[in-house]
Amino acid sequence: MPFTVLHVCMGNICRSPMAERLLVLAAGQRLGKLDPAARLTDLLVSRSAGTGGWHEGEEMNPPAARQIRVRGGNVEGFAARKLTGAQLSGADLILTATADQSEYVHALVPGTTHRTFVLGHLGRLLRELDDKGLPAPATDPAGFADRARAVVAAADQLRADAEPLPADDLDDPWGRGDQTFQRIADDIEESLHPLVDVLLPGAPRSV
Repeated sequence: MPFTVLHVCMGNICRSPMAERLLVLAAGQRLGKLDPAARLTDLLVSRSAGTGGWHEGEEMNPPAARQIRVRGGNVEGFAARKLTGAQLSGADLILTATADQSEYVHALVPGTTHRTFVLGHLGRLLRELDDKGLPAPATDPAGFADRARAVVAAADQLRADAEPLPADDLDDPWGRGDQTFQRIADDIEESLHPLVDVLLPGAPRSV
């Protein structure tokens, strides 16, 4: 089974869809450099959902879609979803836009605590992570999943009891202009790059 990342925000039309598709973009670009024959869908699944169901079934907010497209990503096939316990139980890594949403996740499915992170907090943790004790990098499904799960466990151990900082939260760009969406998309990429770097090391980032 592919390693599954679930991105969570409030309405699932702005922040979490951008994180979902920008992770696919960054990981796909990296994998293409490391092993052109490998398929990302065999290794990684990136999904998203919202704590509220107001926009269920809708497309992502147009400014969010524009940020994905301008960076080379794909927005096709997206439909907003309401977060469920089954989605959380099936995720190997849960990334929330804010600390409040992490608390919501913990309350909905208490067993998710050790694999739930505020995205900005995880990015900070992974910049400090020493990967020497992790399973070797791999582009086969089993090897990739082993390393990815070890990364999650190592990040959880590294944070210990440290709480995320207020600056780790992603601002909600809903109802604001393209400049705000660009800033939030930049913040998302900045936090996702350390994850891609540790999951698929050995090739430079795409510019």
